[in-house]
Amino acid sequence: MDNGMTSPRQETPVETPEALLREIKRRQRAAWASGDFGIIGTTLQIVGESLCEAIDLRAGSRVLDVAAGNGNCSLAAARRWCDVTCTDYVPGLLNDARRRAAGERLRITFEEADAEALPYSDGSFDVVLSSFGVMFTPDHVRAAKELVRVCRSGGRLGLANWTGRGFIGQLFTTVGRHVPPPPGLLPASRWGSEEYLRTLFPEAAGLQVTPREFVFRYQSADHWIDVFRNWYGPVHRAFAALSDEEGHALHRDLVTLIHSFNRSGDSTAVIPSEYLEVAIIRS
Repeated sequence: MDNGMTSPRQETPVETPEALLREIKRRQRAAWASGDFGIIGTTLQIVGESLCEAIDLRAGSRVLDVAAGNGNCSLAAARRWCDVTCTDYVPGLLNDARRRAAGERLRITFEEADAEALPYSDGSFDVVLSSFGVMFTPDHVRAAKELVRVCRSGGRLGLANWTGRGFIGQLFTTVGRHVPPPPGLLPASRWGSEEYLRTLFPEAAGLQVTPREFVFRYQSADHWIDVFRNWYGPVHRAFAALSDEEGHALHRDLVTLIHSFNRSGDSTAVIPSEYLEVAIIRS
């Protein structure tokens, strides 16, 4: 939950004690299991489609979607006739993805899995994807190594990561001023820095980063806050942890944040949020 303005020294991954990482992961799993991410996640489908195009995904590829949420990348890959395995460590999110796949009659394998300890052999997949998922793992280095490990030599990794200076990056900064993140938790927005990505994937044969924008479109600032307060786990949990007075203060700060990004020119909310579309070739 930083503002993305990190110094070169901070771009180097650091080690966090194992016990603390386990506790952070427990709290994160509870946060993502709260609310109903699928309400928001389905609006992000275009990101999964764009990512599959960015890595030039080919029919028949063995694809792993890591920290898949409600399956946007999985569905996009399955629509391209790939052999897809969709994973997440929150069973409820996988159930959402499973229902969506059934509705489109797409063949996808669903498995509960931790992004930091993937239950697959080395080189099991041609392509490994993660859209706004693996970036939230507590141990960035371990997660990056797992993505590389399960991808075959010459295979591709595709990531979509929010940047620190974009709207969602600033959302976490704003929430963090009211509900501080656990001590020792590396900001997820680090994954939205090309420099940091190159430290996470130092042996990549190729790493291409393209800035993109996802545009949130809601009826108003209050409508956006209502949806995210009820359904988006991290925001839902933040409001639940605050008193009424503290919650009102967070609400006011979120309105201010939304207005600073809103480009609608009318009473609706049209909020661009920068992310990095990342294509990596495994050595």
